[in-house]
Amino acid sequence: MDLQYDIFEPDELGGMMPQFEPDKFKELVLHVAEKCMEDPTFGAVKLNKILYFADFFAYADWGAPITGATYMKAPRGPVPRELVSVRDELINGGSICIRKAPYHGYSQERIVPTREANLAVFTAKEIALVDDIIQKLWGINAADISDYTHRLAGWRIAEDQDNIPYESVFLSDEALTQDDVERAKELSSKLGWLD
Repeated sequence: MDLQYDIFEPDELGGMMPQFEPDKFKELVLHVAEKCMEDPTFGAVKLNKILYFADFFAYADWGAPITGATYMKAPRGPVPRELVSVRDELINGGSICIRKAPYHGYSQERIVPTREANLAVFTAKEIALVDDIIQKLWGINAADISDYTHRLAGWRIAEDQDNIPYESVFLSDEALTQDDVERAKELSSKLGWLD
């Protein structure tokens, strides 16, 4: 899985906590479900991971997530805390239904949209990012995606049921290269962190 994205410069940080945008979250759930209708590996766990990657990569790229959802550490990887209430609202409003289907000995829960997502609430670059994530994860099962998220620093530093901070997207376990050290010095000097 190659899910790397360029990150924004530190001086682009807004310094504000992301605010949850429920309307964008609802429409993103619908968009992802619609785009993944033909992916046999798409279910609830995979939906959680696509939403997580979309918000965290947007935060890394642009300094703000797409939906501002709060993601917590769960046994099968990051999960948006708001998903259950939003899903129930979408069901009650007739925008989605849940279809359970057998999948390799498990029961897969698939969100099936009954209307198209309102893409007007997103920028073109937000939808492009989400669609790229969907394409990169196409056909990869939930267990493999969950295993991948378990190696991410954000999931590893959080305790069970704790929030995963958006800033964790910048953490890595890889050893620093000399280029990394030089870039850190350059940015630290630029930001006035070095005397």
